Amino acid sequence: MKHRTTAAAVLLTALASLTACSSGSDDSSKAADVPAYKITHQDTSGNQRTVTVTVTSTKGLRAVFDDVAGKLTDDAGYFVEINCTTGATKGADNRLANGKKAVGNTGVATTGLDDGKTEYEANAGRSCPA
Repeated sequence: MKHRTTAAAVLLTALASLTACSSGSDDSSKAADVPAYKITHQDTSGNQRTVTVTVTSTKGLRAVFDDVAGKLTDDAGYFVEINCTTGATKGADNRLANGKKAVGNTGVATTGLDDGKTEYEANAGRSCPA
């Protein structure tokens, strides 16, 4: 009888850990919804900081911005530039979207946004050439 009780306890523990793992799948599915991107430049000091991100497609640009902005936590004003990895020209012609985020009083003063708030705008008519 003792072996059955022990086996049952082990089985219940295993099932509980599987249930705990499956409940976290919502977080991983959110991450899976974010298209691949690469941060090619990120200021790490100063009141106004620029973060430059490259992508290969215009799909999911808002999700990319939200993912990047969610990781910005130092007291500063952040300006996020999302660019295409390919294209004939660099700079503004290659820019797919812009955004900003305010973190703390410095971020509020730098961006004009409330603390923790973001602003995002995609540039109409832009695409990533193949």
